[in-house]
Order: sequence, then structure tokens, then C-alpha cells
Amino acid sequence: MLRKVEVSSHKEEWLSMFQVESEKIKGIFGNLVLSVHHIGSTAIPNIKAKPVIDIMIEVVNICEVDKFNHQMEQLGYIAYGENGIPNRRFFSKGGDNRTHHVHIFEQGNSEITRHIAFRDYMIAHPEEAQKYSQLKQSLADKYPTNIEMYIEGKNDYIKSIDNKAQKWRTSSY
Repeated sequence: MLRKVEVSSHKEEWLSMFQVESEKIKGIFGNLVLSVHHIGSTAIPNIKAKPVIDIMIEVVNICEVDKFNHQMEQLGYIAYGENGIPNRRFFSKGGDNRTHHVHIFEQGNSEITRHIAFRDYMIAHPEEAQKYSQLKQSLADKYPTNIEMYIEGKNDYIKSIDNKAQKWRTSSY
């Protein structure tokens, strides 16, 4: 079955969906969790997004995460291991109608800083966020049943924002 590529206007309930789910996940991982972040497009106000809540968790030790796969499955998640990104653990909820993604990294992993910088840069630069929103809508229209092409179509833009966000973050501190 093909996953439909659909973006929708920002919804206020995305924040509460993040909060509710992150509390459940923290309950599973307990003291292993150092921080929890709402990332991805649902964390950026006023832009279109696939209605999937991205949760990033920073943990003390990534190797310990696999011990909790069964408890995550009880919450409705599927464990995918690294799923293409070394030293990450990835979980998704909702099957072909995904509702949540959980990305878990060990403290010190550069992906943590990258994701937070991207989100914060987009929030601080709403005109850039709108360009991203428009790109996502045009890609969803162009590739309504091809998630791989949708993701690939965003890749160069995301890399350019990552570079801008890194420079912006460095100059902000």
C-alpha cells in the first residue's frame, strides 16, 4: 500500500499531541531521558506539514533504548532501529496513517543540535518558513503517492536551511 503524501495547515492541537505523547514516552524510558523536543514541521507555527508529530529524545545511552522496544510497541509504535541514520533509534506510530515519529539520539550526537537549530531558525525567520511550506505543498501536489520523491524534493532546501541555521545559531551565542 502506498503512503499518501498530504500536507495540511498548521493545527494548534499538534503541540498538545506532542506534550501528551512525550509524557507517555518519558514514562517508558524514565531516567534514560535527558530532554524531549518537538521537531519537524508540526513544531513550526503557521506552515503546512504532514500531520505527523516528530518527537526527538536525547538519552544518556543509545544502547539502552532497544531494551524498551516492547513497551513502545504497547503504545502502538513500530521499532525500526537506526533506520538509515547511524546511532539513532526510530519508531513510528499509526502504520500507513502515521501520527507520530520518535527519533532517539544519545547525548552529544550532532543530529540533536541540527534538528533544534533548524526548528528555531524557521521560527525566527517566518519568511523562510513560508518558502518551505510552499515547497512542501508543491511537492505533495506533484507526488501525492510517492513519499520518496517528496522527501528527495525537500532535500536540497533542507540542507541549505541547515547551513543557514548553523551560522545563525553560532552567531546568536
